[in-house]
Amino acid sequence: MNTENIKSQMRKGILEYCTLLILSKKRAYVSDIIQSLKESRLIVVEGTLYPLLTRLKNAGLLDYEWEESPQGPPRKYYRLTETGRAFLNELESAWIELNRTVEHIREI
Repeated sequence: MNTENIKSQMRKGILEYCTLLILSKKRAYVSDIIQSLKESRLIVVEGTLYPLLTRLKNAGLLDYEWEESPQGPPRKYYRLTETGRAFLNELESAWIELNRTVEHIREI
């Protein structure tokens, strides 16, 4: 059995949650989000993040605004909507419950 494949699937499963957590603290440009994920050792590339951000925006969880850049074209900065904050609160509860479940099983 390939542990790298399982670890990859686990990371994909929490990428949405981690992205929303990052955006709950401040609005961010895609490279800022990627940098935060990399600093947390959750490696992701733009090709993975852009479809996720589009899906979250289409679901009404994110919004964005364009801002002029001192270098190059304007940048798109993402932020959570009120619906996104409510959804993140639900995910937070689910994450806490999942952690408790795993810890309970580890202690059996």
